[in-house]
Amino acid sequence: MRLILLGPPGAGKGTQAQRLVDKHGIPQLSTGDMLRAAVQAGTEVGKRAKAVMDAGELVSDAIVNAIVAERIDQADCAKGFILDGYPRTLVQADAVDQMLSQRGIGLDTVIELVVDDRALVGRIVKRAEDAKAAGHPVRKDDNPAVFEERLREYYKKTAPLTGYYYAKGKLKTVDGMASIDAVTAEIEAVLAATAKAR
Repeated sequence: MRLILLGPPGAGKGTQAQRLVDKHGIPQLSTGDMLRAAVQAGTEVGKRAKAVMDAGELVSDAIVNAIVAERIDQADCAKGFILDGYPRTLVQADAVDQMLSQRGIGLDTVIELVVDDRALVGRIVKRAEDAKAAGHPVRKDDNPAVFEERLREYYKKTAPLTGYYYAKGKLKTVDGMASIDAVTAEIEAVLAATAKAR
C-alpha cells in the first residue's frame, strides 16, 4: 500500500500517519526525518544535503527527490509506505510519479484531509495551550501568525496537488474535522475500497 496524505498544516496528517504505521506496519516517510537520517548516515545525497543546510540554504527539489528515491529502495518500504508532507509541489509530484514508474510500482491512493481553516487556527491555539498546561514545549509553528503564513504557503504551493491527483483518478477526500477515530475509520474505508478495486 503506497499512499500520500494531503492536507494543510494542523489537519492531523501526522496523527493519522502514525495510526496507519501501527496498523499496517508500513513506514511513514517524512522528508524532515529522511533528510536528517541521510545526513547522519553520511550517504552521498546526505552529504550534499548537509552542505546546503550548513550554508543555511533550503534543500533543493533535486536533493529531496533523491533522498526519497533512496529511502523507498530500503527493505521496510517493500510492502508500501506513507508519504506525509511530500510531495509539496507539482514538480515534486511529477518526480514521485517518475521514481515509482522507474521501479515498476505506482501510488495506490492519495487521501486529502479536508478541513476548515478558521477551525484549524483554533485547533492550533488549543494545541499550544494544552502543551503549556502539561508543561511541554510549545511547537514553534503553534502560533496563529506563523500558522497562517504556513497556511498561505500551503495553498499557494501544495493545494494544486489535489487537482493533479484528482485528474489521475487517485484523489479521495476525508472529513478532517471529524474526531480522530472517525477520520481513521474513514481512511480505513478508503483503503479497503482501494484494495478491492485493485
